[in-house]
Amino acid sequence: MEMTATPSPMREFLARTPVMPVLTIRDAAVAGDLAHALVDGGIEVFEVLMRTPAAADAISAMVAAEPKARVGAGTLLTPADVARAVDAGASFGVAPGLTETLGRAVRERKLPFLPGVATASEIMAALELGFEEQKFFPAHGAAAITWLKSVAGVFPNVTFCPTGGILAEHVDGYISLPNCTTIGCSWVVPADLVAARDWKAITALAAHAAAMRRA
Repeated sequence: MEMTATPSPMREFLARTPVMPVLTIRDAAVAGDLAHALVDGGIEVFEVLMRTPAAADAISAMVAAEPKARVGAGTLLTPADVARAVDAGASFGVAPGLTETLGRAVRERKLPFLPGVATASEIMAALELGFEEQKFFPAHGAAAITWLKSVAGVFPNVTFCPTGGILAEHVDGYISLPNCTTIGCSWVVPADLVAARDWKAITALAAHAAAMRRA
């Protein structure tokens, strides 16, 4: 069933950063310090994957530590996941794909949302549900750049956030595209630096990522 699109702040969130760190947090005790490290480096939009028992508490801790940040909840698969994300204080949600049930749940909770797409048909289905900001997944590093160029003319109103194996050296190729202002990645927050609580090193990586603005 087609649903009426409503204005979403999702595009504004994406425009705030060229690189959106994608975070797997296993210990909510580090979340506040991690949020400070990212914001100190100039990154105020990041995604916490809802794949660990600590994820919801981590989102709440990050929101409390850095109120101006926009903390997203990733890997939303069901309406229950959407409810957990909203209750944790997430500013937006991200999913690897999209179903009508999930789309309805997001709309009912008024949660800005990035549904995952990988084909033209999936882009069209997401548009029918009112989502003009979409996650291209998996991007397979730099492989999706040509594909995104190809669909720009067909879907001029869609802004994509590609994720999946995108390294620092790929970023310029993506954010130079007219339909891509932001990429999602994990390299800004390496697991070993989190384990070592090396917040200065993470702030330096965040500053490097924040400087990757569209020319």
